[in-house]
Amino acid sequence: MTGWVNRFAHAGDSAVEIAESTAYRFRQAKTEIVTASRVAYQFLAGVASNNSLLNAESQNRGRSPRFQASWFKNLISSGANPSTSSEMENQDEETTQQQQRLDAEALLRQNSRLDSLLQYNRKPQLAGETPRVVVITSGKGGVGKTTTTANIGLSLARIGFSIVAIDADVGLRNLDLLLGLENRVNYTVVEVLNGDCRLDQALVRDKRWSNFELLCISKPRSKLPLGFGGKALIWLVEALKAREEGVPDFIIIDCPAGIDAGFITAITPANEAVLVTTPDITSLRDADRVTGLLECDGIRDINMIVNRVRTDMIKGEDMMSVLDVQEMLGLPLLGVIPEDTEVIRSTNRGYPLVLNKPPALAGLAFEQAAWRLVEQDSMKAVMMEEEPKKRGFFSFFGG
Repeated sequence: MTGWVNRFAHAGDSAVEIAESTAYRFRQAKTEIVTASRVAYQFLAGVASNNSLLNAESQNRGRSPRFQASWFKNLISSGANPSTSSEMENQDEETTQQQQRLDAEALLRQNSRLDSLLQYNRKPQLAGETPRVVVITSGKGGVGKTTTTANIGLSLARIGFSIVAIDADVGLRNLDLLLGLENRVNYTVVEVLNGDCRLDQALVRDKRWSNFELLCISKPRSKLPLGFGGKALIWLVEALKAREEGVPDFIIIDCPAGIDAGFITAITPANEAVLVTTPDITSLRDADRVTGLLECDGIRDINMIVNRVRTDMIKGEDMMSVLDVQEMLGLPLLGVIPEDTEVIRSTNRGYPLVLNKPPALAGLAFEQAAWRLVEQDSMKAVMMEEEPKKRGFFSFFGG
């Protein structure tokens, strides 16, 4: 009986020792995580320079021991007999000085790399001459041209650029609805051409972002003048350049569906285009046709946005992947917008996705596309692994 009591006593002592050692290691890991979080927050906020980061890191190391990988290695190798707290401290002191030097050198080497990765700490550099006249088109209706125009336009305005969005759809304008400005459109381009109002009276300034303005071609159920066409939009762009308020950075034209006279009118003043498509064969055939028409009109800078992408259907081989779409059209990829139920909610409320808090997944994708548009950059599509097909019971017999 005495032997069993001694065994239980020794087991209890071992358990207490293991618990103390484990608690010390958890405290050590917690201290390091808190320290790393503070340094990361200072770096992301842009309030600390390289020297201040190094000084803060050295001061934090002076107050608390640095998290090392050695304690985890010892925990695995030691098993039921972990080292004591004093042994652990000695091991940490031997490796801390060397690790500090390595970390300081690595931080200095990676500063430039981190600056490029954390691009949202800076304002993107506008490429090209201003104003950049961009037409957003697709050929097929219902793929998301107007939604793309509203969200990319407001994303650019939030970054700090001045934007003029033109709704070039004569009979079926919807851009004012998506922006929540339908009750403020009193004058249009038709009134400006007829001399009934000035251009600045037809421009509707957004109250949320004053550097975003909307201009509609005409009112619903109104007739256009017989001479209205591409030359009228060219005159409009030249008038926007000569404004006293200054030249806008971007003039974004929401192109109507189809390839008739409204399409030709909308693309005439543009010098670059964003082609919106969905991963289905009907939209891709129309997009390929529109690409040829844009190139014939002299627009060579054409980027592509793939809208309403569903990864679950791509993995199940029920939808073409973004890589397949890019290979078929052969255009630079500006962005990939996932299927999101928030699109319908934001449309009905007249509140674009990019203004949602917390941001929606599709809204973040539109913001990234706007960033690439500013710097005339593109993204790379990656191949997505397909899910293995489920095998039934009769597959064992070759069925």
